[in-house]
Amino acid sequence: MYNFDVEKATNGCINWIREWFAKNGKDCNAVLGISGGKDSSVVAALCVAALGKDRVIGVLMPQGIQSDIDYSIELCEFLGIRNYTVNVGPAVAAITDEIAATMEITDQSRFNLPARVRMATVYAVAQSQNGRVANTCNLSEDWVGYSTRYGDSVGDFAPLSNFTVGEVIAIGSYLGLPEKFVKKPPIDGLCGQTDEDKLGFTYETLDKYIREGIEPDAETKKRIDHLHEINLFKLRYMDVYEYEG
Repeated sequence: MYNFDVEKATNGCINWIREWFAKNGKDCNAVLGISGGKDSSVVAALCVAALGKDRVIGVLMPQGIQSDIDYSIELCEFLGIRNYTVNVGPAVAAITDEIAATMEITDQSRFNLPARVRMATVYAVAQSQNGRVANTCNLSEDWVGYSTRYGDSVGDFAPLSNFTVGEVIAIGSYLGLPEKFVKKPPIDGLCGQTDEDKLGFTYETLDKYIREGIEPDAETKKRIDHLHEINLFKLRYMDVYEYEG
């Protein structure tokens, strides 16, 4: 039976972040987008534990009016980290309008564009604040491709990429984060649906399949396997032609 050692995992990850910065950005700050959900909350808390609150910067990026932005504000206050709010709405609208003026823009393009604008914003803040960008994706999301390529799927270092959703929640609780930040239903902030609504299965089901090999019903297993297969390219940097001269 699979047993997750939350103490070992948490302390190991904190030490890894500390060592990563020693090699790849001594005295640099950790910069990340703050959504108020479990992933960004846990990554922020891990970085504070590793580097101290003065070296962690949160970037809040509403697209116009964001109904749950109070979560992001409260998390930054709870951790005591510096934060900046950048409204990405005008930039997203301007790019969307320019594309729509020349071609029909698909719904998927509309959904993914804000994530890419947000990541460009996080990198702009990081380069202006002596920072390195933290990726906040977890193993469960990466497994089925629930991320936007060159949006939330990228970063300079990734503390949670080998932890499932259930494990991320356990780490957040171990770090002492209030339950509201680790148990908040994940919503993409783009179309109003929860992650699980869009995926068609629960993260608990997915996590058991990944970690323990417990297969869900045949239809769900087929969907998970299909999503995993077609989204593997997102986990690679870039496919390149290997020329042998």
